[in-house]
Amino acid sequence: MDAVEVAGLGREYARRRQPPRVALAGFDLTVPVGEVHGLLGPNGAGKTTLCKILSTVLLPTSGTARVFGRDVVTDTKAVRTLVGVVFGGERGLYGRLTARQNLLYWSALYRQPRAVGRARADRLLERLGLTGRADERVETFSRGMKQRLHLARGLVGDPRLVILDEPTVGMDPVAAKDFRSLVRELRDEGRTVLITTHDMAEAEAVCDRVSLIDGGKLLATEDPRTIGGWLTKYERVVAEDVPREVLASLSSVPGVRGVSTEDRTTVVETEARGAAGAVVQALVRAGVTTMSTGRPSLADVYLHVIGDRGSVVR
Repeated sequence: MDAVEVAGLGREYARRRQPPRVALAGFDLTVPVGEVHGLLGPNGAGKTTLCKILSTVLLPTSGTARVFGRDVVTDTKAVRTLVGVVFGGERGLYGRLTARQNLLYWSALYRQPRAVGRARADRLLERLGLTGRADERVETFSRGMKQRLHLARGLVGDPRLVILDEPTVGMDPVAAKDFRSLVRELRDEGRTVLITTHDMAEAEAVCDRVSLIDGGKLLATEDPRTIGGWLTKYERVVAEDVPREVLASLSSVPGVRGVSTEDRTTVVETEARGAAGAVVQALVRAGVTTMSTGRPSLADVYLHVIGDRGSVVR
């Protein structure tokens, strides 16, 4: 049994006097138990819609979605006991309550015995570094602290599937590093984690596999450390002090996608196998001695496959 099984999933949003907006179209995805799986895509790609369906917040228009074998439509109650959700922003926290009271409230919603809820709240507050502020009102918290409390809230029900929607938004670098350690701990505990993010470094650091999504469709699913491998035709050549007369000739090399120069550094992007080698040869002939080549990062692959649609890529 897989943690998540999605087949032919579709979701449309009705619009008055306009055709419905398609958020998901024939979407297929399988996430094994114990995997940390990243969902990458521009705004409006369908990532959050998928998470809402898996957490029973939204109903699909077509297709099926199962969580540990339980159908999200016909077995909603069982699915909700299996899933912990952390959506971005400040939704779901009560500012006039303390951090501890927030967790105890959510524990009560899961119908946990009071003693169990208190013990679990204490452990989560310590785990997320909030013990010192546990009895202060949440309205006094910084954005990063609220996000950490969101993470604690998502774990109150002891879920087998943890869904994190942009979990590090508002966190400082130290808190983001601690979050990555937490994700690894969750995986070591046997939990399955589904993360939506625009942060490529975050995906590379914590995900076992990554799915690229655009227009409600799955483009590819791969190990983040090897995604660049199946796009090796995209390479980058970085050179110093390239003569001005050589810059124009680099743009005409077959397979060169673009040439940009800032100060003394020139970056040549290629999109065909062998193009980087041709660029290096041209630079050597022109007497350039300082240069390097590299495979694309996950951010480069994201932009090559999906394209720049105005989303923030960090």
